[in-house]
Amino acid sequence: MRTEPKLTRLDRVFARLDREPERPAHIDVPKMSRHRIVLFAATLAFYGAIVWAVVITSWLVRLDWQVMFFRPYQQWSEIHWFVDYYVVLGQRGPTAVMVAAWLGWRSWRQHTLRPLLALGVSLLLLNITVGAAKYGMGRLGPHYATTIGSNEMWLGGDIFPSGHTANAVVTWGILAYLASSARAQRWLSAVSAVTSLGVGMATVYLGTHWLSDVLLGWTAGLLILLGLPWFEPLIARAEDAIFDLRDRLRARRRRTPAVPAGAPPVLVTPVPADHEDLAARSPRAPVYLAPGPHTTRSERTPITPAGSRRPPHPERHPRGSTSSARPVTGG
Repeated sequence: MRTEPKLTRLDRVFARLDREPERPAHIDVPKMSRHRIVLFAATLAFYGAIVWAVVITSWLVRLDWQVMFFRPYQQWSEIHWFVDYYVVLGQRGPTAVMVAAWLGWRSWRQHTLRPLLALGVSLLLLNITVGAAKYGMGRLGPHYATTIGSNEMWLGGDIFPSGHTANAVVTWGILAYLASSARAQRWLSAVSAVTSLGVGMATVYLGTHWLSDVLLGWTAGLLILLGLPWFEPLIARAEDAIFDLRDRLRARRRRTPAVPAGAPPVLVTPVPADHEDLAARSPRAPVYLAPGPHTTRSERTPITPAGSRRPPHPERHPRGSTSSARPVTGG
């Protein structure tokens, strides 16, 4: 009885790295369902409530100042080195590179560009929405605050909402959004939530953001993930356009003959039909014979090559004749 070999964990890892023969059909694209629309509307209302609470200098602003005066980086100075490294998980450059590398491998393995295109669309939305809110409200950070108890709005700052927090929510949350199974989606959602929560608290610990900045950053990132299904048709059209362009380029490359690099262009002149018939009827001399009447070697005029060291031979005569000017020596 033949049994299948038992795969080790390393064998399963390498089997997972193999490229699938075709695009999987079981991967579902998230739809903008009624439940998702309700969550989006509730999150948007919470976003507006936070902005309003800061604008009117409510209890949330007083809490911001209390946390700032508490100075967590001095209260727990022994973890400062860890927080300095951990907050990198919210920086745009390193996180985008790490997540893009993983999604690029998934795109190659599954024969689809959707993971990379979804990441690009989410980061573009993040830059537009969070950037516009930052510069539109112009709030100063804790290190640059000028008046105790003030909301520090419209003073030329760019701290509200927290870009680190929103970036952590989007870049790590996109992994859960693109998960191919419900179990993986649950685990990745929990990991991205804990990671983004830690990044937000790290910025408050370091004193670079108010607590309300972090709350608004979480909300801004969640809005992007909840509204991403609205852009799925655009992502699908972009993917089809890119693949169509690739197929056209491949077809054109197959039809075009290979020309060596540096070769001069060859111009082909069409020959009239009567010339072709005449060329076919007239005999041609072999290519190895010299053109014109043949002369013997003795009848040719000697020629001294240009630049030769030999003297000219004006008195040289053909073979078989006797020169009267040549002296005769006696023996």
